[in-house]
Parts: sequence; structure tokens; C-alpha cells
Amino acid sequence: MAKATPIRVYLQQGRTRVFACAVDWPGWCRRAKTGEEALEALAEYVPRYAPVVARAGVAFPAHASESFEVVEIIPAPPAPGFSGVDFGTIDEPCKLDRLPLKGVEAKRVAAIVEASWATLDDVVASAPPELRKGPRGGGRDRDKVADHVLGAEAAYARKLGLRHKQPALHDVQAIAALRSDIVASLRAGGDAPAIENGWLPRYAARRIAWHVLDHAWEIEDRSG
Repeated sequence: MAKATPIRVYLQQGRTRVFACAVDWPGWCRRAKTGEEALEALAEYVPRYAPVVARAGVAFPAHASESFEVVEIIPAPPAPGFSGVDFGTIDEPCKLDRLPLKGVEAKRVAAIVEASWATLDDVVASAPPELRKGPRGGGRDRDKVADHVLGAEAAYARKLGLRHKQPALHDVQAIAALRSDIVASLRAGGDAPAIENGWLPRYAARRIAWHVLDHAWEIEDRSG
């Protein structure tokens, strides 16, 4: 039997946490205290991530959780520099994100982002308005989480050169218009940001899908 091709992963280090991100699979990123634990978390989330990919109509490797190839380690910035990793956010592209995104690959990436939105929408629709609180009583309820995601997407869109106000939570047309423009930008792809200080297309897809799925899974975990 042929050996499965390893999943390419990069690690982004903070001072107290590490993110492991699958280079070619937008949204498949997990955080832990060490790189090894982050890779373990990435593997553990395959049963949750695979249905998103299937929803996009994209073939997902059958043994995706069995073999990772760490292609890059992004170190934490020297003190007193800020690392979003320690606060729960990926905020650095990897070197492979500079490769052109075009054609079939651009459509595949955009489809996974769309499937991430569809997953979140289904989760929000089925979740109770009040979510289970954390051990210290913290945590936003369902609509607050959904509203936060929309606010982030409007901000992320500006990194692609798109201008949208944050849609109201139940403004279906405005939400669809925002997402449609983001998808069109990702399908157009390229190998450079659309604007100065903007995001590379591959990184933009990863960041958007990760944020959406991270909150979808949060809502699932805190429901009931």
C-alpha cells in the first residue's frame, strides 16, 4: 500500500501558545501550549473539519490525521513584540502563501470558505440563544458570537480591498453581498495583496475560514 502524502503544516509560535495550520486546507488550524500538542489538536479535529470539506465538494485525504509535515516554523516576535497567537489568533502568513492562487486551486479554496460559512449558519440556526458559560461565567451568547463573526468579516474584507459595512445580524442580503465579494476575490486569487498592507489570498482564505469555524465549533461545544 502506498504511503499517504503528509499534510503540509506550519507552526506559528507565540510566547505561551502555538498554532498549527494546514497550509492547503483553509480553516484547519488549532492552538495549544506546544507545537506537538497543537499538531495533536489538529489531528483530533479531522472529524469536525472533514464534513466542511465534503460540503464544499472537495476530496479530503482519508488518512489526513496520520501524517503531518511541518514545512515552516514562524517564531514569536522578540520582546516586547505582540503575538496574536497568545490571544487566540493566527496573524502571520507562511512562505508558501506567496505562491500564486489561481484556476482550480482558487475555486477549491473559495469553496471551502463558502462551506465554512454554511456550517456556521447551520450551527447558529440550531443553537439555543443562551450558550453554556465558561467556568468563570464568561462567554458570549449565540447572537453575540454570530455578530462578532460578521464584524470580523467586514474587517477582513478590507484586507482584500473590499468595502462593506458590518451587516446587521439578520440582514440576509447584506451578508450575502459581503460574502459574495469575498468569494469573488478569492476566486480571482493572485500572488500579492490587492492593496497595500492587505492580505495574500491564501492567507486570507485560511484566516477567514478559521475564524468562522472556530466560532461555529465554539457554539456547538457550548450549546445544551
